[in-house]
Amino acid sequence: MKLGIIGSGKIVHDFLTTAAKIKNLELAAISTTKRSRHIAEDLAKQYGIKEVFADNNQLCNDDNVDTVYVAVPNFLHYDVVKTALLAGKNVICEKPYVETVAQAQELKKIADDHNVIIVEAITNIHLPNYKEIKRKLTKIAPIHIISLNYTQYSSRYDDFLQGKIAPVFDPAKDGGTLMDLNIYNIHLAVGLFGKPEKVQYYPVIQQHIDTSGILNLVYPDKQAVLIASKDSYTTPRSFIEGEKGTIYFDGSTGVIKNFTIERRNGENSEFNFNQFDHRMASEFTDFVKIIDNHDTVEADKLYDHSVAVMAVLAQAKESVK
Repeated sequence: MKLGIIGSGKIVHDFLTTAAKIKNLELAAISTTKRSRHIAEDLAKQYGIKEVFADNNQLCNDDNVDTVYVAVPNFLHYDVVKTALLAGKNVICEKPYVETVAQAQELKKIADDHNVIIVEAITNIHLPNYKEIKRKLTKIAPIHIISLNYTQYSSRYDDFLQGKIAPVFDPAKDGGTLMDLNIYNIHLAVGLFGKPEKVQYYPVIQQHIDTSGILNLVYPDKQAVLIASKDSYTTPRSFIEGEKGTIYFDGSTGVIKNFTIERRNGENSEFNFNQFDHRMASEFTDFVKIIDNHDTVEADKLYDHSVAVMAVLAQAKESVK
């Protein structure tokens, strides 16, 4: 994979710290705004990125790039992804995918028409620990209660309280805790248990944006409570509770560093199947394989999953109107 990166924010800086560990990944180019070009140039020098652009169209039309990683603020995803697809590039789009299911369907059609692949970058469903939890659900089934918690006091929250509004706290830019943090919980719940029958979101609203919230997902035989917060502090713990026992893990639902199975008979077992220390390495390892092998079957599975998550997000937003 010859990767071109669009964006130079925190997620790009984070990704680049692990990019060298991903086999068959070449950092071909990076593009950012003219105002941020110096940041891109510094990143290029530090991580050996071959080309720097201050024009996304130039990157999308670079013959040395076959895949574009879209890592710009949420509200820009649709336009940037569409430009890359129309230029015949594969696309890895940061979560959350785009704003509506209709947009996702349109982009998928463009990708299919141009014989390229589009995938959403979401860490947790690519982690070996997630995949192993899914396999081990039968050990505690039947499952009736799920509680997933991603609480992380935002580094931008204090500025937000002072009226300095970053995109992640801007309702006009598809910001908010539902889109930024609870989306990880939704990906887990949908990946493990499928689409719910009913969705209800209970947000904490400050300055017209949800700074925290609780999302309830109703299934025929179970209830899921998805908690996310950018305005509180705790060490979160998530639980999947069944008649034969519980699976639980501490920390971010986007990382899942390890997990424990606590059985009703008193036996406890702790597991860690993750191959990489960095949470983004597993997803990009998967993306390289999918794109280099043009594995449309796996790409379509991921697309269907992303659309199911988007439908839950849409229902969550609608439930508070």
